[in-house]
Order: sequence, then C-alpha cells, then structure tokens
Amino acid sequence: MVDFHKRILFSDEAHFWLNGYVNKQNCRIWSAANPQVYVETPLHPETLTVWCALWAGGIIGPYFFKNDEGHNVTVNGNRHRAMITNFFIPELNNHDV
Repeated sequence: MVDFHKRILFSDEAHFWLNGYVNKQNCRIWSAANPQVYVETPLHPETLTVWCALWAGGIIGPYFFKNDEGHNVTVNGNRHRAMITNFFIPELNNHDV
C-alpha cells in the first residue's frame, strides 16, 4: 500500500463557551509577586461542541453537536455514534480515501 500515509485521519472535538470565557487551565503567570487574580465564571455556561477530521485530502467537517431543535447538547456515546453514522461515514464516502 504505497499511499498509506494519505489514508490516515486525525479527528478531534473542541468546546467553546458562548459567554466568551476562555479556559486558562494551562496558563501560567510568572512573577516575583502574587498577582492576586480572581476570575469569576458562571457554574454551567452554555457551550458549543465542534468536531472535525483532518487528512491528506483536506478537512471533513465541521460538525456541530445539536439536538433536533437546534440547541447545543453535551456529547455522549449515542450522539457520537449518530455523528459517525449520519455525518462522518457519508462524508468519507464522498472522498477518495
């Protein structure tokens, strides 16, 4: 299989907070003095989850996880399986992978 590297797919999902909050969990502040920084955030802000895949032929997606009414939803096993069955596999069949 000479073109094996062209058949490798990388996929991931990202979560975006719709209130503008940015997760700074990996942010580090280097200073000689304690900056005394406090950031208040809502306990359960609305988020949007987006999925896409990258391969040698381009990008497949994006796919936005929403319910039938168009509201943002949490990703679980059933929704992920539905995305693969109803979106990813048909999109994959449209490409020469």
